[in-house]
Amino acid sequence: MLLSANESYERAAQDIQVLTGRSVSHSTQQRLVHRQDLSLMTADSPVDELSVDGGKIRVRTSSGHPCDWRDYKAVKLHDQMMGASYQDNPSLIEWVNDQPLDDPLVCLGDGHDGIGFVA
Repeated sequence: MLLSANESYERAAQDIQVLTGRSVSHSTQQRLVHRQDLSLMTADSPVDELSVDGGKIRVRTSSGHPCDWRDYKAVKLHDQMMGASYQDNPSLIEWVNDQPLDDPLVCLGDGHDGIGFVA
Protein backbone atom coordinates (compact mmCIF):
# COMPACT_ATOMS: atom_id res chain seq x y z
CA MET A 1 0.00 0.00 0.00
CA LEU A 2 2.78 2.42 0.88
CA LEU A 3 4.56 1.85 -2.42
CA SER A 4 1.32 2.39 -4.34
CA ALA A 5 0.75 5.65 -2.45
CA ASN A 6 4.25 6.94 -3.16
CA GLU A 7 4.33 6.24 -6.87
CA SER A 8 2.20 4.88 -9.67
CA TYR A 9 0.83 1.33 -9.52
CA GLU A 10 3.28 0.44 -12.27
CA ARG A 11 6.22 1.76 -10.27
CA ALA A 12 4.95 0.02 -7.12
CA ALA A 13 4.95 -3.30 -9.00
CA GLN A 14 8.55 -2.70 -10.10
CA ASP A 15 9.65 -1.72 -6.57
CA ILE A 16 8.02 -4.80 -5.02
CA GLN A 17 9.86 -6.99 -7.53
CA VAL A 18 13.19 -5.38 -6.56
CA LEU A 19 12.53 -5.40 -2.80
CA THR A 20 11.01 -8.88 -2.44
CA GLY A 21 11.90 -10.78 -5.60
CA ARG A 22 8.19 -11.47 -6.12
CA SER A 23 6.09 -10.21 -8.98
CA VAL A 24 2.83 -8.42 -8.19
CA SER A 25 1.29 -6.74 -11.23
CA HIS A 26 0.27 -3.09 -11.36
CA SER A 27 -3.37 -4.12 -11.80
CA THR A 28 -3.16 -6.21 -8.60
CA GLN A 29 -1.70 -3.17 -6.82
CA GLN A 30 -4.66 -1.10 -7.97
CA ARG A 31 -7.19 -3.76 -6.88
CA LEU A 32 -5.57 -3.98 -3.43
CA VAL A 33 -5.79 -0.20 -2.97
CA HIS A 34 -9.41 -0.04 -4.14
CA ARG A 35 -10.44 -2.79 -1.70
CA GLN A 36 -9.32 -0.75 1.30
CA ASP A 37 -11.82 1.04 3.53
CA LEU A 38 -10.31 4.50 3.64
CA SER A 39 -13.22 6.17 5.42
CA LEU A 40 -12.32 8.74 8.04
CA MET A 41 -12.72 7.76 11.69
CA THR A 42 -13.94 9.69 14.73
CA ALA A 43 -11.61 10.89 17.48
CA ASP A 44 -11.69 8.98 20.78
CA SER A 45 -11.37 12.07 22.95
CA PRO A 46 -11.97 15.82 22.58
CA VAL A 47 -9.71 17.48 20.03
CA ASP A 48 -7.99 20.57 21.42
CA GLU A 49 -5.45 21.14 18.60
CA LEU A 50 -5.49 20.63 14.88
CA SER A 51 -3.41 21.73 11.94
CA VAL A 52 -4.46 22.15 8.33
CA ASP A 53 -2.45 22.28 5.14
CA GLY A 54 -2.95 21.75 1.47
CA GLY A 55 -0.90 21.04 -1.57
CA LYS A 56 -0.90 19.93 -5.13
CA ILE A 57 -0.25 16.58 -6.74
CA ARG A 58 0.55 15.85 -10.35
CA VAL A 59 -1.78 13.41 -12.06
CA ARG A 60 -0.04 11.37 -14.73
CA THR A 61 -1.00 12.31 -18.26
CA SER A 62 -0.24 10.75 -21.61
CA SER A 63 3.10 11.55 -23.16
CA GLY A 64 3.03 14.89 -24.91
CA HIS A 65 0.14 16.27 -22.83
CA PRO A 66 0.64 19.01 -20.22
CA CYS A 67 0.83 18.05 -16.55
CA ASP A 68 -2.45 18.01 -14.64
CA TRP A 69 -2.11 19.43 -11.12
CA ARG A 70 -4.86 18.85 -8.52
CA ASP A 71 -5.44 20.19 -5.00
CA TYR A 72 -5.69 18.24 -1.76
CA LYS A 73 -6.21 19.24 1.86
CA ALA A 74 -5.06 17.45 5.01
CA VAL A 75 -5.98 17.89 8.68
CA LYS A 76 -4.07 16.50 11.64
CA LEU A 77 -6.00 16.09 14.86
CA HIS A 78 -3.01 16.29 17.18
CA ASP A 79 -2.21 13.15 19.18
CA GLN A 80 -5.06 11.26 17.47
CA MET A 81 -5.34 10.93 13.70
CA MET A 82 -5.16 12.52 10.27
CA GLY A 83 -7.71 13.02 7.54
CA ALA A 84 -7.30 14.17 3.97
CA SER A 85 -9.44 14.86 0.94
CA TYR A 86 -8.75 15.06 -2.73
CA GLN A 87 -10.75 17.86 -4.34
CA ASP A 88 -13.51 17.44 -1.73
CA ASN A 89 -13.16 20.22 0.84
CA PRO A 90 -16.81 20.05 2.05
CA SER A 91 -16.39 16.41 3.18
CA LEU A 92 -13.21 17.25 5.10
CA ILE A 93 -14.87 20.24 6.76
CA GLU A 94 -17.84 18.06 7.72
CA TRP A 95 -15.47 15.43 9.15
CA VAL A 96 -13.71 18.03 11.33
CA ASN A 97 -17.00 19.48 12.52
CA ASP A 98 -18.24 15.96 13.44
CA GLN A 99 -15.29 15.47 15.83
CA PRO A 100 -15.60 16.09 19.57
CA LEU A 101 -13.99 19.55 19.47
CA ASP A 102 -12.73 21.09 22.70
CA ASP A 103 -13.24 24.72 23.70
CA PRO A 104 -10.89 26.41 23.08
CA LEU A 105 -9.72 24.71 19.91
CA VAL A 106 -6.27 25.71 18.70
CA CYS A 107 -5.97 25.65 14.88
CA LEU A 108 -2.71 25.98 12.99
CA GLY A 109 -2.50 26.80 9.30
CA ASP A 110 -0.15 28.71 7.05
CA GLY A 111 -2.67 31.44 6.24
CA HIS A 112 -3.27 30.47 2.62
CA ASP A 113 -6.70 31.54 1.35
CA GLY A 114 -7.45 27.95 0.29
CA ILE A 115 -7.28 26.78 3.91
CA GLY A 116 -10.39 27.67 5.80
CA PHE A 117 -12.67 25.88 8.21
CA VAL A 118 -15.81 26.97 9.92
CA ALA A 119 -15.83 24.85 13.07
